[in-house]
Amino acid sequence: MLPPLPLSSLALALALCASPALAADGYYQTKTPYAPQQDPATYAAPPAGFQPIFTQLVARHGARGLTSMKNDAALYAMWQQAAAQDGLTPLGRELGPDILALMRANALLGYGVAGIETPGYGNLSQTGISEHRQLAARLLARLPALFAQVAQEGVEGATAPRQLVVIHSGVDRARDSARFFTQSLLEHAPALAPLLAMPPAPAPYPQGRAAGVPPIPQPDGVNRFLLYAHKLAPQTDLVTDTADPYYAPYGASQAYQRHIRTKGLHALMDAPARLPAATAHARHVLERLFTPAFLARFEQGASYADTGSHTFTSADGKLTRTLTGSGKTVIRSMNVAATKLYELYAISAGMRHEAPADFSRYMPIEDARYYASVADHEDFYQKGPATTASAGVTWRFALALRDDFFQEVDALAKGDLRHAAKLRFTHAEMIIPLASALGLPGTSMALPAATPYSYASNPWRGAQVSPLAANMQWDVYRNGEGRLIVRLLYNERETPFQAACDGARIAPGSVYYDYAGLKACYGHVAAP
Repeated sequence: MLPPLPLSSLALALALCASPALAADGYYQTKTPYAPQQDPATYAAPPAGFQPIFTQLVARHGARGLTSMKNDAALYAMWQQAAAQDGLTPLGRELGPDILALMRANALLGYGVAGIETPGYGNLSQTGISEHRQLAARLLARLPALFAQVAQEGVEGATAPRQLVVIHSGVDRARDSARFFTQSLLEHAPALAPLLAMPPAPAPYPQGRAAGVPPIPQPDGVNRFLLYAHKLAPQTDLVTDTADPYYAPYGASQAYQRHIRTKGLHALMDAPARLPAATAHARHVLERLFTPAFLARFEQGASYADTGSHTFTSADGKLTRTLTGSGKTVIRSMNVAATKLYELYAISAGMRHEAPADFSRYMPIEDARYYASVADHEDFYQKGPATTASAGVTWRFALALRDDFFQEVDALAKGDLRHAAKLRFTHAEMIIPLASALGLPGTSMALPAATPYSYASNPWRGAQVSPLAANMQWDVYRNGEGRLIVRLLYNERETPFQAACDGARIAPGSVYYDYAGLKACYGHVAAP
């Protein structure tokens, strides 16, 4: 057996010092910065005679900034009006400069960072970059024998060296997460460099274009059908051939996009805003910042929109950005204002290097918990298990991604060892549905329409289902007889597959599953 792959002291430190649980819950919902959920020293050893042969993961992008200048600009416009009308409390006077600092950090986010192509809103923060770099280091430290073997074959010039396949959604923050993850791999294990492979994007799409009109190409490594399936669009992704393997996910994506526009769904999602708690929490947040007279203007029809222009210049003076609001994001009530402040509070948790202002001063913890519960309520119905009547429309488009995990192991079962790892980078809108599609504990129980989601009665939490850099990993082991077994890590915690698969465990209570039994339990049929 080859010696373990040499890893830097940093990688080993990251692996050995991994936090076994999230820090004190600040109720950041799906903007919760990542922490591994189990100490690697407590992972169950594989049974005797089994060696690691393959690993694969899907990971959400790391911590990021706001995706656009709208909520921050609208809230800042409200603050400016309050300042002009002497409508601020002493604490409230501090809010405006902190919002403006957060806007500046987002406008310049990624500037001067190698690997970030276009600075600005939506980019990874330093926290997000670190999340993926550390995730890669822990992957190497968890499976040193596998990567040592793969690297050695590459060094020795094997006829068909095994590949580390990398794919992403094509969106900048997912692409950049893939880049920082793989950079970390190669820093700690340079011999893996020639083995990285980014396959061509699925093509030719969209189908059915007029004669002489070429399809729209996507860069190598992009796979929207697997990793951006919640937003497949006719102009880029149309699939008309019923025999095409992406016909079903395309149709499921269209069904989902129709579903999220329905009045019934929006009535479910908007239910918390109609309850007295919404007004009570909004008052508790805002009366600490704005005077009663100013807040009373909402009852008189006052509103505040993301209008106006803001110019920001980098510290070195080499980059200046001027951003202009669209005027489409409007604050017309205290509840909307407090909700938007919560969104700034939540995003700031992952931007502490760029915008160190403490937004918890403006969002008492009991109110943060309430607004997280409202966001979880919305995500449960829009991205999660939803209602029994919805019949899985919120997650069926993720079945192709689930199948892709199985297909990789099918290849191993047939003796095709070309892939040593498959690394996928995506978004919460895919991680959450995939958890439902896999039936993972606490992520997949749909509710009757008459039973509302609530923290009191439902364990589903966005902070656990899809924090920033959320991930699912399958480690595959093989013995001398060719038997394959699989272990699932969800946010780096050993996690059972759906309860119906308990019979596939290699022993009662084991975290290792017989692959043949696992695919039978999910009804997966390998391609001939």
